[in-house]
This record gives sequence, structure tokens and C-alpha cells, in this order.
Amino acid sequence: MRLLLNLFFAILLLFITKNTFGQSPTDTTSLVPIKIHAYFNEQPLLGLTSSAQVIGKKEIESQNTNTLLPAMNQVSGIRMEERSPGSYRIAMRGSLIRSPFGIRNTKIYIDDFPMTDAGGNTYLNLIDPASIQAIQVLKGPDGSLYGSNSGGVIQIAPNGFGKANDHTQLLLAGGSYGLFQEQLSVQRNINDKYSFAFDQSFTRSDGYRENTALNKKTFQTAYQWHYNPKNSLSVFLLYSDLGYRTPGGLTQVQMDENRRQARPAGGPNPGASEQRAGIYNKTIYGGVKHQAQLSKNLSHTLTIFGSKTDFENPFITNYEFRDEKNLGIRTYFSYENNKTPSFQWHMQLGFEGQKGWSSIDNYDNHKGVIGSAQAKDNLDNNNSTIFYRLMTRINTRLTLEGSIGLNTATVKYKQRYPIIEDPQGKIGFGSIWMPRIAASYLINDNWAWRTSISKGYSSPTLAEVRSSDNIINHDLQAEKGTNYEIGVRWNTKNRRLIADFGTYNYAMKNGIIRQLRENGAEYYVNAGAMKQRGVEFDLWTHLLQPKKHGFLRALSLHSSLSYNYYRFSDYISKDGDYTNNKMTAVPDWVWTNSISMQLAHDLGLNISHNHTSSMPLNDANSVYAKGYNLIQLKTSWNTNFIKKSSLQIFIGVDNLLNEKYSLGNDINAFGNRFFNPAPLRNYYAGIKMAL
Repeated sequence: MRLLLNLFFAILLLFITKNTFGQSPTDTTSLVPIKIHAYFNEQPLLGLTSSAQVIGKKEIESQNTNTLLPAMNQVSGIRMEERSPGSYRIAMRGSLIRSPFGIRNTKIYIDDFPMTDAGGNTYLNLIDPASIQAIQVLKGPDGSLYGSNSGGVIQIAPNGFGKANDHTQLLLAGGSYGLFQEQLSVQRNINDKYSFAFDQSFTRSDGYRENTALNKKTFQTAYQWHYNPKNSLSVFLLYSDLGYRTPGGLTQVQMDENRRQARPAGGPNPGASEQRAGIYNKTIYGGVKHQAQLSKNLSHTLTIFGSKTDFENPFITNYEFRDEKNLGIRTYFSYENNKTPSFQWHMQLGFEGQKGWSSIDNYDNHKGVIGSAQAKDNLDNNNSTIFYRLMTRINTRLTLEGSIGLNTATVKYKQRYPIIEDPQGKIGFGSIWMPRIAASYLINDNWAWRTSISKGYSSPTLAEVRSSDNIINHDLQAEKGTNYEIGVRWNTKNRRLIADFGTYNYAMKNGIIRQLRENGAEYYVNAGAMKQRGVEFDLWTHLLQPKKHGFLRALSLHSSLSYNYYRFSDYISKDGDYTNNKMTAVPDWVWTNSISMQLAHDLGLNISHNHTSSMPLNDANSVYAKGYNLIQLKTSWNTNFIKKSSLQIFIGVDNLLNEKYSLGNDINAFGNRFFNPAPLRNYYAGIKMAL
């Protein structure tokens, strides 16, 4: 009944919305955007001083539309995993060694609103992929402007911000393992001054394994109001009700016996299904941004944002409730002097600060029923960044940038249960100066060289200071490091071929490592120094120049390659000396390819390939996950069935080769339960209507 009500609501709202018309045909003439919004303003991608990439709407929709994995994994240096439907992890120029689940050491923004909370965690799985216009990726640590991050920065452009045509769209899709997806998007430009967008979605899935059901509902809206020529106001609001079951890891023997089973009972602990293990997250997130042009050269941006999360996690060993509140501000002045073309300069001075209030209660878990209390704590987070940036462009070819930030982070805690002698205290991670120096030089109109030296740091997240062993960890220190990077970009005059090559060396100290106690509860330690060296290469090309006639009308390729030389430089634990071992959960090679074809009769075909080499799953390098090759295929047909309306029918297949592989592996797993088997070959199909 609930499913039918969601369908009725979506179709009713679609038909009563006025002034609708279909989408324009997919643009097949451009490979990648010429410009990127980075470092406070829009600038040419060719001359950017950092390694960066834009993921557009076309890439997000190129494969299954209910997940960001295919699009994100096409970016060199990024590896995204989905342990079970709805459970995201991201490694951005780093490992997943800190992330049993969730996203850490990467800073994520929605427009100018930080989505990463005061505790260092990002609930990226709350956003519906269809509500995103584009994703801007800045790779490499940059604590000078964006606070705590050691992997890079991701900025999401939601529907409704920026220039958009009037648009109303309904997406309905279904697939293997009980998958169903419904998404409604309405965008309107009322006039030159006011525009808005509304997105609503519902997704459910039974999942491939036992105890992997997903149920997700989202409502998102964005408004822009240019209330006079020099001032504008933007509002963003997201509500998400997300619930998914967690199957748990399997041993190699268990996976070979039955790869679809959930974690069975073992020793004193019951199994995942018996404990009804899962994640339930209800979050409301919102923000208001005001932009003012104070003079011809001087502008000011003020952003206020906050969130409220009710988090529930029945787990094998406990039942956890979290009440999380976050409030923050980001504000900066920007001065631009472009009067002389031969010498232009910009500068920004600003502040970003967040405060978080978290109440965490743990109880015994009796088959999904709350038992006696185990621990109850209050933890308050404070983090702040004061930043300054100066950029100059000389003779339109040489770009020089320098920025510096002062970062602070603290955690205050109060232990409410059990009653102890000293129940409260404060943990500080110091005041850390983070500079960045970078340069880019346009050798000619087609070649650009870049280099940078930047400091990065990542303070321990709330889930690491107070992990599942329910003990406040006073000993953790922030990860710190210096990143050295060089790169080159090249494109042909007609932009039929574009290439981007970069290499980096990130020397990190105090790397945070996940460990497990005898009962399976996790805790974290600093592992000492780590070497993170990598090579990244991206290539975009039109194998066939787009044309209007013939059967094959466009054929393009995007190929990305990442090589990772990640090693523990100095790591001795109670279990052994792991110095010079490969860093846990990092493959040496990742190679992805995406081929897009436009055929006659409005047919389209997209084929994606992902090769990930084997990777160690424990610090001792004694257990490895096998490498795999994934192929995904999606074909679509577009037609205009009524005046000013369009219909797209699509069908796709994931894991075409029927690979038996494990995705979202448990790291340093207790009881050798390392593996989370991924689905075998599976299918989906759907329609997308614009009326």
C-alpha cells in the first residue's frame, strides 16, 4: 500500500505541474566541461593548479541510477564501495583502513554547505543520485581552505542551483533482488530573479544477501532568489529517511559454501539476521546562503547550515542510538582585480566553523530488542578553520596560488553511564597551520603544466574517538602530512582528445588504523608514518566524430588509470612489525573504461569496465581480496510521444561477466570474517518521462 501511495503521489504531482516540456537530447559534442567551479570561482579546467574532474549529469545517469558508484569510480584516484544496498564507503587518494562504514578523511560540500559534520563523518548515502546536477572533485589534501581532509574535497551541485531550464521528470525503475526506484524532479525558472527545484525519491531493495533489505525516502528542495542586482539568497533543504540491514562479513569457507548468507552465529555471538543488524537514519539538513556584491571588486558570502540526525544501529554486540545535532557557519570576503588582462589577482579571507552535539547510548541487543544499558555518553565537537588565499594570473598563462589555514578541533565528553570517578573531560588535537603553494603554466593553448605542495590533516572522527568498544580514546592524534604533486593536461584544438596525467607523493604521519578487540568490538590506533605515492591518468576521446546521419552517430571513450604505491613506513603493533607492508585495503592498480555510443533511431549504449587488482585485507598482508573485472551495460531509447514531452526506456545489466568477488571487505576482521560477497549478474529496467 505504501508503494502504491508513493507512485500515486509522484504521478499526480507530475501531471498537475504546469509549463512542462521534455529534456533536450543528450549533448554528444563535448567530452568534459571546459570550466570547473573550484577555489571560490569558476575557472578554466585546463589551467587549474590542482588535479580535478567534473562528473556531469550524463555520467551519473550512464549506468544504474540508484547509486553513485559507477560514476564516482570513473575518476582516477577514487574508489567507492557499496557493502550492501545503501552502505557507501569512499577511498579518495587513500585507503579504507579507517572506514568500516561511512566516509572519513574526505571533505564533502553541497554547493557552499559542508555536508561533512562536526564529528568528521559524511552521510553521503542520504542523497538521491537523481537529485544531483554535477559533482566537482578536487584531489589531494588541502587543509588550507577546507579544514580537515587528507584525501581531497568533493563539491556536489544539487538540482536547483545554477542555470537550469524548466524541467519536470518522473523516473520509474525496477530490477533484480526486489529493486524498485521512483524519483520525481521539478525545476522552475519563475523569472530572471527566482528559481526553485523539488526532488522526491523512493527506493527499496531486498538485496543480494540475507539481511540486506533497503528502504529509502528522500525530499530535497533548493531555491535561488536574486532580490536585487547585487544580492542573492539561496536555500537548500534535505530530508532523508534511510533504513538498511547489514549482513556482516563472512570467512572464506562460509563464502564458498553460500555467498548469499548473512554472518552466521559464532562463539558467544549470535548471527546478523538473528540480531536484526541494520542502520536506520532519519536526517534533516538545511542551509541558507547570502551573496552580496559590496563593490565592483569586493563580494561577501555567508552560509549558515545545520542538521539533526536520529541514528539507530542494532549490531551483533550491542544496540546503539545516536542523537546528533550540528550547526555551522562558513563566511568569506572575496576581492577580484581583473582590470589589467596581463596581471589579474584574486584573494579570499574567511572562516568556517562547526559545533556538534551528540548523545550516544548503547544497550544489549536481544534479537533486535533493547536490553540492559552498556554505556551512555555525551560528546560535543568543535572544529574551525581560518583561511586566506591569494591567486595571481600573469600574461593569461602563469597562475600562482598561495593559501594558508589555521585548523583547530576539540572533543568534550561526559560519560553518563556507567558512573565513574572522572566522568568528563576534553580532548584537543592542537592548532595546526596548513599552507598550500601551487602553480600552473599554459605552455600554449593546448598544453598546461601544474605543480603544488600542500599540507593536509585529518582529525579523528567521533566514531574513532568513541568507537564500538564504548571507550573514550584519549590517545588518538590527527593524521598529518605533506603532499607533493606535478601534472600536465593536454587537449587537441577541437577538444576531440583530452588527456590528464598527474603523480603525487603524500608522506603522512600518525595514520589512523582500525583494530579489533577479542569480542569483535573495534578501536583505533595511530600507526606511525605511511608512504602514499600514486600515478593517475585520464583520457577522453571521440573515437568517432559526432554526426547526424548513419547508424553509429557518436562513439566516445573515457579511460582512467590509477597506480598506488602505499606502504607502512613505521608501524609496530602488539601483533607484529608491519613496517614496509602494503597498506591495508589498497589495490596496486585500478583501471576503468567507459564507452558511450549514440545510434540511429535515438538509441544509446553505454559500456563500463572496472578492473581492480588484489588488495591486502589485514595489516599483516596475510589475507588478500582477489582482483576482479566488472562490466556494466546500459542501453536506452528516447522518443517524443506527445508534443513537448519525451519518454526514455532503458535496460541494463550489472556484472555482465558474472564475477564472484567481494566488495566492501571488512578490514582486520575479527574471526577472519573479511568478505562481503557482491551480487552476481543482475538486471534492471525502467522508464523516464518528461511531460
